[in-house]
Amino acid sequence: DEAVAAVDDVGARLPGAAYVYAAAGAGESSTDIVYSGHGLIAENGVVLGESERFRFDLALIVSQIDLDRLAAERRRNSTFFGAPVAVRPRVIGFTLGVPTGQTPKLRRRYSQHPFVPSDPHRRDENCQEIFAIQSTGLARRLRHTGLKHVVIGVSGGLDSTLALLVTLEAFNRLGLDRKGIIGLTMPGPGTSARTRVNAMRLMETLGITAREIPINEAVDQHLRDIQHPAGKHDVTFENAQARERTQILMDVANQSHGFVVGTGDLSEAALGWCTFNADHMSMYHVNIGVPKTLVKHLVGWAAHARHVGTERAILEDIVATPVSPELLPPGDDGEIAQQTEMLVGPYELHDFFLYHVIRNGFRPSKVLWIAEHAFAGKYDQTEIRHWLRSFLNRFFSQQFKRSVMPDGPKVGSLALSPRGDWRMPSDAEATAWLAELG
Repeated sequence: DEAVAAVDDVGARLPGAAYVYAAAGAGESSTDIVYSGHGLIAENGVVLGESERFRFDLALIVSQIDLDRLAAERRRNSTFFGAPVAVRPRVIGFTLGVPTGQTPKLRRRYSQHPFVPSDPHRRDENCQEIFAIQSTGLARRLRHTGLKHVVIGVSGGLDSTLALLVTLEAFNRLGLDRKGIIGLTMPGPGTSARTRVNAMRLMETLGITAREIPINEAVDQHLRDIQHPAGKHDVTFENAQARERTQILMDVANQSHGFVVGTGDLSEAALGWCTFNADHMSMYHVNIGVPKTLVKHLVGWAAHARHVGTERAILEDIVATPVSPELLPPGDDGEIAQQTEMLVGPYELHDFFLYHVIRNGFRPSKVLWIAEHAFAGKYDQTEIRHWLRSFLNRFFSQQFKRSVMPDGPKVGSLALSPRGDWRMPSDAEATAWLAELG
């Protein structure tokens, strides 16, 4: 991790040095960041003592540093000798560029999935760390509020499944009765049999409080009240379902003296792929720092690291289910007809754009260029350009949703919280970015 990497860095640059590190603990606010409480003592690049991270109790580490050994190391290393007399170097200016009309050949490799480590061992370690951050953040919020009940909308999809598993971990860590987790599945016009069955089976198998509240009648009545034409499956029809579900979640939370745990992820926040004041809203968003390309790996990791038997089988089937908001009726065969990636584009492309535009600050034309190389043979330039333009348009136009997003933990090097990592006006325009892309 970063602390151990810092020890290696100090050991390489400054032989003969001691390194003592103490991070803020899990008792700090978990509004947007979860603190690990990590303590570490190192000598000459070697870790002598290290505390367990993400604990709620106090931890003290004690170790002995051999100052004579460090002094001997310094005597043997010229780094600690007196600084030489300053010299005035000769500076020769030159221009490094590519001849007009020529595209430079890219010799380095860019990962298709920059949020997901390619090495399986490192990927599992990352999943374990992220899962700990998510569950610690939620556990901290539960301790702060003193509440023993939470409400989650469980759809049978990846995001809500991850939120449920994180919540279960938080309850286990605090010694709370898992019956205090109230899972609601709310089938509507677009719900498929596969997700409905998986949602109920998962909740029952995990031993939480499971409830099913169909929303068809309530949505139909609401659409009649606002005089929406019957059979018109437009954005009003879709958003009415999302808002009906959120109203139920909030009211059940009041009824049970609990709070709503949100399920939306980082990629959805970037694209605005959520209904304002519906699935966009909760009291604590545990997935808000997790990109979509990583959600599947987290659920898969949890299935094998935390669950066995029937639980694991259900989770594996959820991982294999197409991503969908299920707001439009299923096909004649009963299968999911509305698939998200057919509407907004491949999430692996959007996560690639998100990482390099926001994390690396690359201009759109460069992102297009490296994406062409990274996804060669999978998407052509026309497809990548189309979805990159879509990403830029959506990222700018949907900032108003991120400006009022709920609390939730940052889990990596990129986050979109308006309170910390990403301060952007809601009326910013994408014009200059689109023009640069061409």
